[in-house]
Amino acid sequence: MKHIRIAIGQINTTVGDLEGNSNKILSCMKEAASKDIDLVVFPELSITGYPPEDLLLKPHFIKENFKCLKNISQKTGDTIAIVGFVDEKDGDIYNSAAVICNKKIICVYHKMHLPNYGIFDEKRYFKPGLRNALVKTKDFSFGLNICEDIWTQQSRIEERAFSKAQFLVNISASPYHINKIREREKVIGAKAKRFGIPIVYCNLVGGQDELVFDGRSALFGKDGLVIAQAKAFDEDLLIFDLDLSKKQKKTHSKTKPISEYEEIYSALTLGLKDYVRKNNFNKVALGLSGGIDSALVACIAADALGRGNVLAISMPSRYSSIETQKDAGIIAGNLGIKFHKISIDNIFGSYLKTLSLHFKGSSPNIAEENIQARIRGNILMAFSNKFGYLVLNTGNKSETSAGYCTLYGDMAGGFSVIKDAPKKLVYELAEYRNKREGNDIIPKSVFKRAPTAELRPNQKDQDTLPPYDFLDRVIDLYVEKNKGFDEIVKRVGHKDIVKKTLNMIDRSEYKRRQAPPGVKITPMAFGKDRRMPITNKFTPH
Repeated sequence: MKHIRIAIGQINTTVGDLEGNSNKILSCMKEAASKDIDLVVFPELSITGYPPEDLLLKPHFIKENFKCLKNISQKTGDTIAIVGFVDEKDGDIYNSAAVICNKKIICVYHKMHLPNYGIFDEKRYFKPGLRNALVKTKDFSFGLNICEDIWTQQSRIEERAFSKAQFLVNISASPYHINKIREREKVIGAKAKRFGIPIVYCNLVGGQDELVFDGRSALFGKDGLVIAQAKAFDEDLLIFDLDLSKKQKKTHSKTKPISEYEEIYSALTLGLKDYVRKNNFNKVALGLSGGIDSALVACIAADALGRGNVLAISMPSRYSSIETQKDAGIIAGNLGIKFHKISIDNIFGSYLKTLSLHFKGSSPNIAEENIQARIRGNILMAFSNKFGYLVLNTGNKSETSAGYCTLYGDMAGGFSVIKDAPKKLVYELAEYRNKREGNDIIPKSVFKRAPTAELRPNQKDQDTLPPYDFLDRVIDLYVEKNKGFDEIVKRVGHKDIVKKTLNMIDRSEYKRRQAPPGVKITPMAFGKDRRMPITNKFTPH
């Protein structure tokens, strides 16, 4: 057989929705059969969704997933399908791929290399497989492995197994972070060259809690180059003819190269959209202050959910400037989202009066500042309870790193869209959004104004924090790259400021542990990526 017609079913699964995921698989298989496809491929754990986490500890979940596989297999014809599922043998479970055809499961492969770093903890659940999979049909043969298997240095046994195959299929659930696509293509391309065979790579797409899967499934030629590629951040059925007789010609790729900012913005939009949709919300609310962070979150929300599903609330106090209040209204008007303005000054005054006897003799400080933030959080949550809005947190990574945020105040919310975006990136994404629109959705004044929480007279963020460009460099070195105090000082100088900054980061772990989930876009996001103890006396700086 000189040509094999292959389809990659790049689907958006939902963890635990066994029936819904199965229906998506069956729908793609039906379409593939109508187009004379020889082989259709689906992502890692496509029946259960990825990552299923502690659902895997429920025996009835494992049984139901296997029932779904049997049901799918009963509906197959001549088209071969590869489906990700959880297999169980003698009380152990395996991250598995089933090869099914003509109502039969003809082969099952167990993932051999289980990732156990960052957001991955597969060794908590799965046993590693022990055997390679070489699938032979009457017309062609292919190797089969799963995600991490292709990122790991293969043994000689694995290489010999793949040398007997005409091509390799890798089913994957590879989450997005900045520059991940370049890293991924480099790794898989190198393996295609090393094995001397094409690689059919199927990746998951969609948002799952804090993770976003970017799709971009692809066919890699034996020279390591991408021949065909599926869409980025969207479901797709990529169909191509694999020529096994000679050098594969490059086909039209559906994915055009996109800029870094478009890529990040797309990840944030998809992450928010799927979190809201998959958790049965329809609309969101946020505090719109007239600052850059809430402006960007409002843009992402409107793009992800539609302008009619977004409510922005301006909540000025006695310290809020006319300029920020005006900009909040302009942003909401430009986006066409619902907008309310609710002054918190009378409520704030009531708090001050109530507490005056107890605060007597002390000067105003962070207590009075945080009362304002918590009033705003209460108002947003009131709208959530009354009308069913999911409240969006608008804090960025720079602020949450340093603890420059108020528990139960501006940290309130069900989802934190830009929690993994440093301040500098927030400005860059806002500029990208304006440029994409062709006009200033976010007014220029928002970019020019010094960042401020407006919780006291003439307050500026830099009264408390180092300049954001310096802070972001320290966060990158300390959080992202795990560098120590001496190395950071060597790179950025300012020993005393670095020491103060690292102390702020370390002391704020208890706050971050109580923060809402949000979209992961960097290689080291707070949460599952970075699991620091709250009680921690290790402070070499």
